[in-house]
Amino acid sequence: MTLPNALTLLRILAIPFFAIAVWYDRMWEALAIFAGAGVTDLLDGWIARTFNQRSRLGGILDPAADKLLMTTAFILTSLPKDHLHMPMPVWVAIFSICRDVIISFVVVVAFVRSEPLNARPSFLGKFTTGAELVAIGVCLLVNALGPRPWQGFVVPWVYYAMAICVLASGIHYFHRASRTSEAA
Repeated sequence: MTLPNALTLLRILAIPFFAIAVWYDRMWEALAIFAGAGVTDLLDGWIARTFNQRSRLGGILDPAADKLLMTTAFILTSLPKDHLHMPMPVWVAIFSICRDVIISFVVVVAFVRSEPLNARPSFLGKFTTGAELVAIGVCLLVNALGPRPWQGFVVPWVYYAMAICVLASGIHYFHRASRTSEAA
């Protein structure tokens, strides 16, 4: 097993600990686990590219680990719980999860039909993932800090910015997929 794949597996194994931390209002621990998972995501990609350790398994595991962590985070931070004084709005979580489900569905359909599809992440897709990570991190941070006067103004704008990125990248991926399928 390559080091990048081991880091990806570590990220997958961290998901239940992250979920438990959020569920039991251990927001600082949840934030630390989430940040650690983000670091392993950066490291596994960098190591795979720099040291030519890309693998087919890594190409499947890495995006799966990302989606599992993000989906878990979106669901748990948007659930109405007494200890979350500022949960993520449900519409934000649903919006992001739906985009990922639709993109995954298009990839699976193209694969089943043996159609060529450019499934590589675009810059906009990577930027959107970054915006989602920031939004989840902000949600965890504001709930770890407790109520602050600035949160009611700043936090919604973080979610709006993320939603715009999600919408733009969803349209972009759909456009790329339709162009690829027309060319085939």
